[in-house]
Amino acid sequence: MKKDKTYGVQLICQLQDTWVSYSTLYLMNVCEAHFTMEQFSLLLLLVIKIHSVDAQFNGYNCDANLHSRFPGEKDILVFCGVQTITIKINFCPVLFSGYSETDLALNGRHGNAHCRGFINNSTFPTVVIFTINLNTLEVCGNSLVVSATQGLNALGNISLVQFGNISGYIDTPDPPTIISYLPGLLYKYSCSYPLEYLINNTQLASSSAAISVKDSNGTFISTLNLLLYNDSSYNLPLVIPPVGLPLKTKVYAAVKATNLDGRWHVFMDYCYTTPSGHPNDEHRYDLFFSCTKDPQTTVIENGRSQMGKFSFEVFRFVKHKNQKMSPVFLHCVTKLCKADDCPFLTPVSGIIYF
Repeated sequence: MKKDKTYGVQLICQLQDTWVSYSTLYLMNVCEAHFTMEQFSLLLLLVIKIHSVDAQFNGYNCDANLHSRFPGEKDILVFCGVQTITIKINFCPVLFSGYSETDLALNGRHGNAHCRGFINNSTFPTVVIFTINLNTLEVCGNSLVVSATQGLNALGNISLVQFGNISGYIDTPDPPTIISYLPGLLYKYSCSYPLEYLINNTQLASSSAAISVKDSNGTFISTLNLLLYNDSSYNLPLVIPPVGLPLKTKVYAAVKATNLDGRWHVFMDYCYTTPSGHPNDEHRYDLFFSCTKDPQTTVIENGRSQMGKFSFEVFRFVKHKNQKMSPVFLHCVTKLCKADDCPFLTPVSGIIYF
């Protein structure tokens, strides 16, 4: 029996020589003191546990020196798109914490496979990727809240500006026991989208020939277009002849959303024209704003779908009296509102635009 103890202690010393970075002095004392077999078993378990922590990175792009830790704030990246929200989580600290990728789920929906992420092992470090479709936010328990705060509106003025905030969390399941030796992991995310945009740089010219549509980058504005038509059915795009449009020609205009989540409707808040492409040009003529509108302007549809419609008659700017053509640039301050909220944005007046 004594030989067994000696052999056991020698085995510990051999392991101690291999894993010198863990409790070196303590294990050397064990070798010198010839502890009992019970103490040897405890220390052997410690060494095996250390070995498993190092070996768990096998097969994944992780660095034991960098990722032998619990998760931190820098381990989550959130990309807020117009159709999807993409979340990337550093998988290595998750693995170190004792979990697999299947243990992570959106908003506690661990029983729903659609609410879990997938491993991407082609990057360093390995990441777990979650993709949230804005059309189906509620499936995995994400929250959408529309709020208003003081800020700069689309024209750069201080005003009450609305934002759509999408938020949620990714966590690990609670064990069916009273205690656990594994840390509970929780990642919180949110995306905030402004709901008011200035759609501009759409040009027409009375007695001239030019139309140009330009999309701006960022947030939901890339899904919005200001389009011109020559018929009330909004099927035929407006084609300007080489000699230009005659004055008082009726033009049908629309702010249209494309590839945007169906819960959002388009609400045209303010449409106006300038003689230049600058939306803040001091020379401007309002087509409609709240309850006020130009007599030749008709708001056909507003806030009821993803296409706001209005018509107006072609005019010229007096400052162009010495020019053969009078360019007119059309601008629209447009809000996105949830279908149930749009009626509350309708001006309270004797004129109803719907």
